[in-house]
Amino acid sequence: MDKIVECVPNFSEGRDESILEGISRAIESVAEVVLLDVDPGEATNRTVVTFVGSPKGVKEAAFHAIATAADLIDMRNQSGAHARMGATDVCPFVPVRGVTMDDCVEIAKSVGERVAEELGIPVYLYEHAASAPERRNLANVRKGEYEGLSDKLKDPNWKPDFGEAKFNAGSGATAIGAREFLIAYNVNLNTKDRRVATDIALDIREAGRAKRDKDGKIVRDEDGKAIKVPGLFESCKAVGWVIDEYQKAQVSINLTNHHVTPPHAAFEAVREGARKRGLRVTGSEIVGLIPLEAMLMAGRFYLEKQGKTQAVPEVELLRVAIESLGLNDVAKFNPMEKIVDYRVVEQGDLVSRTVAGFADELSIDSPAPGGGSVSALMGSLAAALVSMVAALTHGKKGMEASRSRMEELGEKGQFLKDRLAFLVDEDTRSFNAVMAAMRMMKKSDEEKKVRGQAMNAAAKRATEVPLEVAHLCFQALELAQAAAKEGNPNSASDAGVAAEAALAGLKGARLNVLINLPGIDDEDFCKTSISEVEDLRKRGASLAQEIATAVELTIKEF
Repeated sequence: MDKIVECVPNFSEGRDESILEGISRAIESVAEVVLLDVDPGEATNRTVVTFVGSPKGVKEAAFHAIATAADLIDMRNQSGAHARMGATDVCPFVPVRGVTMDDCVEIAKSVGERVAEELGIPVYLYEHAASAPERRNLANVRKGEYEGLSDKLKDPNWKPDFGEAKFNAGSGATAIGAREFLIAYNVNLNTKDRRVATDIALDIREAGRAKRDKDGKIVRDEDGKAIKVPGLFESCKAVGWVIDEYQKAQVSINLTNHHVTPPHAAFEAVREGARKRGLRVTGSEIVGLIPLEAMLMAGRFYLEKQGKTQAVPEVELLRVAIESLGLNDVAKFNPMEKIVDYRVVEQGDLVSRTVAGFADELSIDSPAPGGGSVSALMGSLAAALVSMVAALTHGKKGMEASRSRMEELGEKGQFLKDRLAFLVDEDTRSFNAVMAAMRMMKKSDEEKKVRGQAMNAAAKRATEVPLEVAHLCFQALELAQAAAKEGNPNSASDAGVAAEAALAGLKGARLNVLINLPGIDDEDFCKTSISEVEDLRKRGASLAQEIATAVELTIKEF
């Protein structure tokens, strides 16, 4: 999925497994959604559910979960240690990838309006979706809890954002909002002294510590409240504790906005704090899930500190981040389990194979994969070669002045490599969609009409994929030209091979565009596609010749 949203609804039930199973089934019944975790608490009588998916899927799943909770949970019979005001107490939406906070605010409002209209449950918006400053804090919205909700609804200042100011005795009210991803992160120390961990936590957390005078007494304001000295980081909460299981003290950290304070920044600060106190950080751990972006930020940070190029494959950025943060210290860090993006992204069947496996699949009589997938693969390999040349230039003595340019070149090469690799499978998927449309029923006039529309749409998609491949292969050619002119002369032949591979991918993609056009009933679409692909072929051939000439001249100079 290009767009991923997380939803973490909290339900006022933590004991009845049948109710939790019903809510889980409601979520899992929605397409484009993956249920990640169901965490019940018996004492709190509350369950935190986590699921992710596309914006459309998450929006639908959230509504079904709230509706199911309204059917199965009766707040008149509910009690527990945790504050709550409704069967579905809170329901936040969290941007993970490809979506903004504004997108999540719109999702929150859409779901809130539907919950109020269709279920008759009063809805309050909170956090980034809040309609007023005093409603941003969840504690303010929930003040009085379920028992005080009837009176609260009579207060004009607390009119619901959606729904009537009418007490729903069975379901209570629900707070729906949008917030940043919360990363629960612990940094391990080589001591069992909780006081030291707490002292470091006071240094880094946003709330800081109480100010003290020269005699060590807390300084207070005129109202008698302790004056605080802010900590190092915003959007950071931290405490110190000891985990008997690990025999280690930890600085336990909640990062409420990793764009403001990422895990690697907190890790480095704790490491410095430990060093000053004669201690050492042994590693760290992620509790729950972490966004891919935060891990990639860490990988780039440590590569930059090492003076190395950051234009490396995603898997290498992850390796650097995992090793640098010591994420394997107390338990094995499995990216496929701990990174939220990977819980919903499946590796393409073709690109996940070995080279030999792909060649074997290609060589048999199945119609797909075929030339379209091979064209995308050629382009991906070309972009990978460009990135390699950039990396070899970046680290070459005497070419330090080219580092920023090579960093840019390498990053663009990595992007093209990954996108074209995705299109290897996408070409096969688009072909399979054409075949599926062809197999549709065509007995009645209506069936023929529906089949024709499906075939036309599938044929367009089967054309759009190789057309995108052609465009990306041309971009790879442009990168190869820059690598040949500005890159490490020792890698000139690699830049030349990149150009040849990119041109082959472009020309192959052109053929796949042309072969799909006769099945499309859209003259303008066909004319535009032909014009685009022929222009790319002409310019690509000319550019490839320029690169070949430049590469051969460089080779002759050796």
